[in-house]
Amino acid sequence: MVESASIDLLNLLLVLTLAWFGGILAERVGYPALMGELLAGILFGPAVLGVLHPSEGLEVFAELGVFLLMIYVGMEVDLHDLFELGPQSLMVALGGFLVPFGMGYLVGDLLGMTIEQSLFIGIAMAATSLATKSRILVDLDLLDTRIAGVLLGGALLSDVGVMVVFAGITGFIETGDVTPLAIATLTGEALLYFAAALLFGDRVLPHLWELLEGWMERHEFVDKTSAFTVALVVALAFAFFAALVELHMIIGGFIAGLFLRQAQLDPDIYDHMYGVIYDLAMGFFAPIFFVSVAFDLTLGVFTENLPLLVLILTVAFVSKIVGSWLFALPTKLSWREGLVIGFGMNGRGTVEIVIVSIALSAGVIGQELFSILVFTAIFTTTLVPPTVKWGVDWLERAGDLVFIDAEPADAEGPVGPEAD
Repeated sequence: MVESASIDLLNLLLVLTLAWFGGILAERVGYPALMGELLAGILFGPAVLGVLHPSEGLEVFAELGVFLLMIYVGMEVDLHDLFELGPQSLMVALGGFLVPFGMGYLVGDLLGMTIEQSLFIGIAMAATSLATKSRILVDLDLLDTRIAGVLLGGALLSDVGVMVVFAGITGFIETGDVTPLAIATLTGEALLYFAAALLFGDRVLPHLWELLEGWMERHEFVDKTSAFTVALVVALAFAFFAALVELHMIIGGFIAGLFLRQAQLDPDIYDHMYGVIYDLAMGFFAPIFFVSVAFDLTLGVFTENLPLLVLILTVAFVSKIVGSWLFALPTKLSWREGLVIGFGMNGRGTVEIVIVSIALSAGVIGQELFSILVFTAIFTTTLVPPTVKWGVDWLERAGDLVFIDAEPADAEGPVGPEAD
C-alpha cells in the first residue's frame, strides 16, 4: 500500500513538473501553455518514453480539472457583451460554427461513421480557441483594431454555441433516438436548459447572492474563503441540474462561470475568487488533464491512417476560414478583414480537446479518431500565429487595417484575458 502510494505521488510530481516546463516553453515561443502540456504528455507518456502513466488518482484530478477549467472559461464570457457585439461578430460566429460543423458531419457520414461519431467530428471542427486569439492579438498590438473586437466577439459567441450544441449531442447519445422529432426534442431540451439557467443566473442568482452576503455579514461569516466555497457550491448545483437533464457536468460548470461573473460581488472578493479558480484550474488541475489526455493518443495515425488525418485536418482548416470569411462578406467588414478574421478563428483549443475527451470516455469514438481530432486541434492552433501575422501585414500594406477610433461602433467587442 505504501509503495503504491509513493509511486502514485511520484507520478503526480512528474506530471506537474513536466507540464510546468512544457507550458513555459510553449509560452516562450508564443503558444498557449496547453500545447506544451499536451506535448509533454505525448513525449513522456505511454506513446513515446513511458515515464508517465495513467492512474485512478490522475483520472480524478483530470475530471476536476475539466470542471474547474469550464468554470473559468465561463467567467471569461460577459453575457451583456454578447448581446452588444453587433452583426459582424454574430455573422463571423455563425459562419465559423455552421460551415465547419456541417463539413465535419459530412466527412464522417461519407466515410461510413456512425451518426454519433460524425456529430463529434462536426462539433470538434466547430470549436475555437479564445486564448489563442487573445495571445496573438496582444503580441501583435492589435487590441485597438476592428478585427480584434470582431474576432474576440465571434469567438465568445462561437464558444457559447458550441456548448449549446454539445448539450444537444450528449442528450442524443444518451437516448440513441435518431428520428427528426427526437433530435428536435433533445435540441429543444438543451436550449430550454440554457434559457432557464440564463434566466435564473441573470435575474435571480444576483439577488440570492446579495441576500446570502447580507446574512453572512450579519453573522460575521463574510471572508474570501467563504465566498469561494459558495461559488463552488453554486457551480456544483448547476452541474447537478445539468446531469438531471442528461447533460454533461461541464455544461453546468460553464453556465456557473457565466453567472459568477454577473454576481456583482465586492471587487476584492470577486478578484480573490477569480484568482483562486484560475490558479487551481490552470496551475494544478488543468495541466494534469492535458498531460493525461496525451496518454490516450496514438502516434500510429501518422503511419496507419495518415490519409484520414490529412483529410480531417484539411477540412477543419479550410472550412473554418471559408465559413468565417463568407459570413463576414455581407457586413461592413472588408473581404480582406473577413479572411484575416477567418485565420484567427481557425485555432482550436481547450473546448475541442475537452469535448473529444468526453467522447472517448463515453465510448463514442475510438483512440484513432480521438488522436486525429486532438492532433487537428494542435496543428490548427499552431498555424494561427503565423497566418494572422501574415494577414495583418497584408491588411497594413493594403491600407485595410481599421482601428477602433476610426469606427468605434463597429469595433466594439469584449477583450478578456486568456481563457484556454
